Amino acid sequence: MEKSFAQWKKQCLNKADLSKKGAVDEAIEHVVSLLNSREEYFTTSSCSGRVILIDGAPESSAVQKQNCAWLFVSHHKCTSEDLLSALAGCSGDAVLKFEPFVLHVQCRRLEDAQLMHSVAIDSGFRNSGLTVGKKGKIITAVRSTHGLEVPLSHDGTLLLPQEYITYLTQVANQKMEENHRRIFSRFYQNLHSALLTEKLQRVQIQDPHDAPETEKGTDEEEEKEERKKTSVYKRRRKREQHETDGCHGDGDCSVPGLEDCLDLFT
Repeated sequence: MEKSFAQWKKQCLNKADLSKKGAVDEAIEHVVSLLNSREEYFTTSSCSGRVILIDGAPESSAVQKQNCAWLFVSHHKCTSEDLLSALAGCSGDAVLKFEPFVLHVQCRRLEDAQLMHSVAIDSGFRNSGLTVGKKGKIITAVRSTHGLEVPLSHDGTLLLPQEYITYLTQVANQKMEENHRRIFSRFYQNLHSALLTEKLQRVQIQDPHDAPETEKGTDEEEEKEERKKTSVYKRRRKREQHETDGCHGDGDCSVPGLEDCLDLFT
């Protein structure tokens, strides 16, 4: 599985970006770089959040972004003039949408995916979830629910007064501000902290003998003292054995020998 994950990551990061922009949004480059620098993760798709105005076919009962014209798109706040100007080119059913930050991350293990999901939920992206594919691919999707979708025209005819479009612009911009706040002030900070904590825990598990210096020093002193006691004990036993073998009857064996002298220096 490890080899497959490494291969998937290499292939994904080396292939061309097929999005309309062709590159990672500047607002989330730091998030994408952080994840791709870790061996447990890599990003498969992302969007920092955007306001879009699309023109769909009148006969279509559902909004299909693949089969419609993009009249306007911005990853930052916009003005009502931007939208009204784009609506001038509308010929079908125009829809204004705000799509919040979305991020898809492939994870090496289920534990890694759970960490990513926990960070996303705690950061306010409560529509996030996990999927496990048939080939073992584990994907965490970071998503939220504060989107916006409002029809503006039908058959090229504007359905709303300009004042209401101005109001919708304000709503979309407020959602964009909240979206960026969640990314920068919450998600990135929480992610950075969680990955750092996980890394420190892994180091401790890999090196369990990395005990504090004071405890290590105490253990060494105790071991040294124990060896010293054992050495003295052996020398005394040897001396006693010698005295037993060398003294017969009432002989005086009280004269200190070499072993006694050695004991004085221990």
